[in-house]
Amino acid sequence: GRKSLRQKIVDELKHYYNGFHLLWIDTKVAARMVWRLLHGQVLTRRERRRLLRTCADLFRLVPFLVFVIVPFMEFLLPVFLKLFPEMLPSTFETESKKEEKQKKKLNAKLELAKFLQETIAEMAKRNKADTG
Repeated sequence: GRKSLRQKIVDELKHYYNGFHLLWIDTKVAARMVWRLLHGQVLTRRERRRLLRTCADLFRLVPFLVFVIVPFMEFLLPVFLKLFPEMLPSTFETESKKEEKQKKKLNAKLELAKFLQETIAEMAKRNKADTG
């Protein structure tokens, strides 16, 4: 069924609350990682990726906050998200956006695998022709 306007607003507020909460948790974890780095410890690849993602999210948060703080500017947010799809911090992405990104990545990997298979088959044919 269709949601009422009140329910849509409540859902959107919950989405923003959860996004800010997750960003706060990521920021605390990233601060601990930076502390460890400053004291000479080495980060794993996973920790380094998480630290980079969190830093990128914090830099993306600045233009996003303009939309949240300025009255009625949130109505322009969908337009800007169409123009700049990577503008939102990763903690604010919806499930449908995450699935869409995964599908694009999977399609790209499948295309690359197909290309590599064709290349290997062609090389095998050449080698066979050269030896035969």
